Amino acid sequence: MSELKEGQKAPDFTSTDQHGNTVSLGQFAGKTVVLYFYPKDDTPGCTAEACDYRDNYQGLSAKGIVVLGVSVDDEKSHHKFASKYSLPFTLLADTDKKIVEAYGVWGEKNMYGKTYMGTNRSTFIIDENGNIAHIIKKVDTKNATAQVLDLLK
Repeated sequence: MSELKEGQKAPDFTSTDQHGNTVSLGQFAGKTVVLYFYPKDDTPGCTAEACDYRDNYQGLSAKGIVVLGVSVDDEKSHHKFASKYSLPFTLLADTDKKIVEAYGVWGEKNMYGKTYMGTNRSTFIIDENGNIAHIIKKVDTKNATAQVLDLLK
């Protein structure tokens, strides 16, 4: 699949959240969606990013912004992560890797000299019409919300 670009239609998807509910991108038509991809529940960078969205959630919601987190962890892992950190937004279980592949964020990674496949942390801001308005490839995990809001000014 070719790399997604700003202005393109965002790939639709259907998945389950941390509560076992079916969620699809299409159900948020007419709203701005922050679709953020992260490697793994309950790891330092992913926790910092999730908690930053949590701490700014009311402000985002007040602006009509929906936050959706996606990783390849399962519903049970997401439920535990969301409960532990009181995350008020939806975490999508992408165990079959369809969403990470559709958005081009599944790829080769390198840590401590070992190469493996994983999710490359990225954020897609999807506008009210379902188009990709912005793509953030260098996510500042402690200031993810500020990055998003700066682009939406």
